Amino acid sequence: MKNLSLALFLISTLFIGCGENVTPRPELNDQNVDPRNTAYSGSAGFLTVGEYSLINKDGYVEVHDGAGRTLALVPEGQPAPADFEPTMVIPYPVKRVAVYSAFDVAMLNVLGEAESIVALTTPASGWHVDYVKKGYESGRIAYIGEPGAIDYERLKAQKPDLVLTWDPSIVPMLDDLGIPVLVTSTPVATCLSTQIRFVEFLAPFFGPEAEVKATAFYRRVRDSLAAIRAKTKGLPKPKAMWGDIYEKRVLVEPGNAWVAELIGLAQSDYLFDDVYGTSCIEVSIERFLYSGSDADLYFTYRSVGQGVYSKESLLRINPLLDGLRPLTDQGRALAPKPIYSQSADRLDDLLTEIAAILHPEAYPGFELQYFVELPLKDPKSAPTSES
Repeated sequence: MKNLSLALFLISTLFIGCGENVTPRPELNDQNVDPRNTAYSGSAGFLTVGEYSLINKDGYVEVHDGAGRTLALVPEGQPAPADFEPTMVIPYPVKRVAVYSAFDVAMLNVLGEAESIVALTTPASGWHVDYVKKGYESGRIAYIGEPGAIDYERLKAQKPDLVLTWDPSIVPMLDDLGIPVLVTSTPVATCLSTQIRFVEFLAPFFGPEAEVKATAFYRRVRDSLAAIRAKTKGLPKPKAMWGDIYEKRVLVEPGNAWVAELIGLAQSDYLFDDVYGTSCIEVSIERFLYSGSDADLYFTYRSVGQGVYSKESLLRINPLLDGLRPLTDQGRALAPKPIYSQSADRLDDLLTEIAAILHPEAYPGFELQYFVELPLKDPKSAPTSES
């Protein structure tokens, strides 16, 4: 159960949800790589990103977060709307932020707002990006405990203007402390459009310069998707699966997850395309084996530092999966490096690497930065957690 909780936490650091009532997603193809219908300019407009939205009102912006809560984004020094509780009002630009998710941390870096981070739920030893390490070294960032055991006194001492969290259960406690909360997760897995565009939803909390940087990021990632589609067009389609193995259960990324959409865009077949729901969703072992019996590639959630050294090590966890083709010498298995979950600010590179893994013939000589290909047998000496 401890390993399962760890996997769920790691997935939550990179994946945010789209919501069940989202309009059907547009196909991201050569003719339509820009799924945006509207834009938000900070002073007027409307923006919707999956379940998240910003609506311009008279004197403030109405915000709808991933938990369906309605908040008010109000210019600093301006009066708050009368029908909002104090903790539902967020003065902007936001200057001090406590963050649960590595994805949100990376988005703040995209916006040029990494120095606004004052509290995290992963200790310094768990970070592999310099801008966070330096924040800890300078004393600006405080570790406030694991998500399930937050030190609320330490959090309060950091005086955040806003907490970004994937955990809606902390809202009542932070209401008591008078700290506004924005829930940055939804009940279902993120779609590709939301994965790319969430930074646009977050940008207005920090001002016009952040909005410019968010637009530049979106365009960069959009262009990388167009390049991936063009480069893989017409190639044979490998069959891929993405999930994790435990003693008595298996979890997969559903077909509505961004990785599943990317696999399809990169001219590949995702074997759980018919599954819908949250990231890390459970399926039967029988279904996992059925799909995996002729799969070419398997992406696992867990990194080498979590005990995944080889295909052999995965089979030790659940010997029933002996029939999984990617865990034999007939297929390939990939594990994320620790840096993977902290690299959403380099999403264009990350997407390109996944495409290169799926189609090595289209990317000759490509060197992996975020994944490692697992050998059939355990290495003679166990790799370190940095590998």
